[in-house]
Amino acid sequence: MADQVLVIGSGGREHALAWKLAQSPHVKKVLVAPGNAGTANSGKISNSAVSINDHAALVKYCKDQKIGLVVVGPEVPLAEGIVDDLTAAGVRCFGPTAKAAQLESSKSFSKAFLDRNGIPTARWKAFTRAEEACAFITSAEFRALVVKASGLAAGKGVIVAANKEEACRAVHEIMQDKSFGAAGETIVVEELLEGEEVSCLCFTDGVTVAPMPPAQDHKRLMDGDRGPNTGGMGAYSPAPQLSKDLLLKIRNSILQKTVDGMRRESIPYMGVLYAGLMLTKDGPKVLEFNCRFGDPECQVILPLLKNDLYEIVQAIIDRKLSGHMPVWYEDRAAVTVVMASEGYPGSYAKGLEITGFSLAKELGLEVFHAGTTIKGGKVVTNGGRVLTVTAIKKDLVSALEEANKGVGVIQFSGAIYRKDIGYRAIAFLKQSRYLSEAEDLT
Repeated sequence: MADQVLVIGSGGREHALAWKLAQSPHVKKVLVAPGNAGTANSGKISNSAVSINDHAALVKYCKDQKIGLVVVGPEVPLAEGIVDDLTAAGVRCFGPTAKAAQLESSKSFSKAFLDRNGIPTARWKAFTRAEEACAFITSAEFRALVVKASGLAAGKGVIVAANKEEACRAVHEIMQDKSFGAAGETIVVEELLEGEEVSCLCFTDGVTVAPMPPAQDHKRLMDGDRGPNTGGMGAYSPAPQLSKDLLLKIRNSILQKTVDGMRRESIPYMGVLYAGLMLTKDGPKVLEFNCRFGDPECQVILPLLKNDLYEIVQAIIDRKLSGHMPVWYEDRAAVTVVMASEGYPGSYAKGLEITGFSLAKELGLEVFHAGTTIKGGKVVTNGGRVLTVTAIKKDLVSALEEANKGVGVIQFSGAIYRKDIGYRAIAFLKQSRYLSEAEDLT
């Protein structure tokens, strides 16, 4: 019997989840709450006005609408215990419990967990008083230049300072000026790591770990990694910088070790685990955990999934992942480019008409909506990150070319986007090719 599925969230990640779930023959309908213009009426996918904050009302809705599965996209509902409350009421829900989601919702919990379990990470210390944090920054024997709000800050609660004075300023901004609100009541000060940053995600049922192809996100607003930090301006997958040996090391010494550690501490972790890693000269180290798919990483990882996402999710809830492992396309690469509103990540206008969707479709591209809504029958902007244009091709170079064509045909006033998503991977591939050609000549 075909199921009705509810996806919680409104971004590009949730549109991609709905798009992939709708491809399953087991799924009759995908409802998205609250959703966006892209999920409003698209084949099996439509939006729902149910409140996602009132868990009792959500339980009633799921029972009334015969929802067979709930998939949670963003981190805030997970931290607020949506999985605990729905599961207790007999509604099947995909994602970690509030306690397990502390790996993301509390940086101090996460860092202490890493240390307890011997998982490599930057040296650190947590503080609740600004003057103590500044004294530590001044006297630490390592470059204590990364200042993080311990709580959830929509992916923006990290300041990487250029020097000690700037790091102390960041402490005061977070703790005294409350630039990230209550998320900054506790802060973590940590060592500045150097190397290449990558995202390694996996599915897990609390025992088995099933890694996804590695991805790389681009946080800065402008080409060449310039400008302010954002929620992410684009991503690509797979990241060629990670060899099979390195991926195996990450799987065993970080992902599996994390899942085993959580189980040992009687906080079984089920869902998607996202490890943000720095590839240092001493090996991969954990920068942060997220307890869900990244956005925009989700928009490049799910198109590479060969088998049925619905079946994988159900297997995870049943703790039977080992019998339903994901299968990935080996001969494909995906690039997604975010189109954002003028003024983002600061203030921006809303309600601007967006055109060109049919032209993007003709190019064979997937457009995942984020900050969009429908007004007077037209699709208009309704957020900072408006949409993501994803190209799936045989290699990264051609995927980037196609994605850039897509952002060329989709139009809205003042649209900002990067043209260099994946530039590090392309430079790495060129370097590798050059080195192998040089070796052939010797």
